[in-house]
Amino acid sequence: MTKMETSTEGPQRSAMILGVGSFAQSAMGILQEAGARVGCFLNRDYGHYGPAQAGPTWTGEEDPFLFEALEAFRPDFLIPMSIDWHTALWREKLVETGVPILCPQGEAMRLEADRDFAGKLCAEAGIHVPRSFRVKNRLDALRVMREEPRPYVIKNPLCSPYSPVHTIVCETVEDTLGWLDRVDYAEGVFLQEYIGTAEIGHFAFVSGGEVVSLATNQEYKRAFTGNMGPVAGAPLAGIAEQDPDDRYGLCAALIRPLLPWLKQTGFHGPLQVTAIQQNGRWMPIEYNVRLGSTTGAMLLRMVENPAEVLLKVARNEVLDMRWKPSNAYGASLTLAGFGYPYRIPEVPPLPVRVSEPLSCDLWWNEVVTHDNGLYMEDHSGVETGHRIADVVACAETLEAAITEVKCEIRKIRCLGSYYRTDLGESLWPPGRGF
Repeated sequence: MTKMETSTEGPQRSAMILGVGSFAQSAMGILQEAGARVGCFLNRDYGHYGPAQAGPTWTGEEDPFLFEALEAFRPDFLIPMSIDWHTALWREKLVETGVPILCPQGEAMRLEADRDFAGKLCAEAGIHVPRSFRVKNRLDALRVMREEPRPYVIKNPLCSPYSPVHTIVCETVEDTLGWLDRVDYAEGVFLQEYIGTAEIGHFAFVSGGEVVSLATNQEYKRAFTGNMGPVAGAPLAGIAEQDPDDRYGLCAALIRPLLPWLKQTGFHGPLQVTAIQQNGRWMPIEYNVRLGSTTGAMLLRMVENPAEVLLKVARNEVLDMRWKPSNAYGASLTLAGFGYPYRIPEVPPLPVRVSEPLSCDLWWNEVVTHDNGLYMEDHSGVETGHRIADVVACAETLEAAITEVKCEIRKIRCLGSYYRTDLGESLWPPGRGF
């Protein structure tokens, strides 16, 4: 495919999102409100309802290689919500079109995709990291436990939503040994030393040769109130604050030391680090290189000119950030469906009702319309309606954002659904920041 000319008529910007569910709908909705033209390439077979409410959509079944959608929509830039696109068969042809992509490419993608590589890169840059091991099979894992007996977080070695291993946080040696008998070693396993639960993250843009601090956030990753239950596929709640001055020092400690490598690889795009502080020192536990996170929907609400900023990052240009003082903080809650995060095929597609319009953002995940009503989405009898919706509020203070989102989520009803009620009861040590 030859190089495309993107839209240039007038000041209006156009963005095509690659994704599904609330992450895609939130980006589309916020950019549209900011004056941009938006569309979405639905890259999975669920979570289509939300994006379809915000603009035109195309599916992989209709357009397996994305290019008909690009020709029809002619976006100024693309916003991938996951790193899946980088392993797609059509990746090289997509790059050849010349459409700017809000995501790093090539070697730069390894910062998120390859956990072992990221750890070694940090060590070379003088960033202290938790002990970690990439193991091939159970015998290899047990050898590590004999030589380095400690609790580990069990992760996939190559970050992908399709990996047979999803994060399992083990807090004792016995927990770790028990799970090592159960995990799938088809792709190997990454063992990362468990160093606690007091984690926060920092979100930055790398563009025009600069690292620009944006926001500090905290995610509630376990399924149930009280930080109980399994780690879910995506966080169940989150809070964020505008942080262009890097007040907690995460960017200075864990992102800026990587700047020589970022420049060497031509990295430009979003960059988020999640870290835990141990003995007064920040240690990274993972990096993400995409907008599609819980923080994305809050971050875009905090910026005065989101479409212009994202386009400049995609083009690797110097940024002009303008912030909304009224949206200094954000709070997010996910309404989870009956049985989430477990697979319960017996659950029917239950109706979802909204008693009255919400005063804050409501972004839909796995729901469908049926008989003029909204229902949990049925995944071919395998599971039903895991994540129903995300409710997001931004305000001048964190307390106001949390109060609003807790109030507004009560307007959505679905049998057996739930949400975390401990938002604001921080996992971060008392008296320190969040």
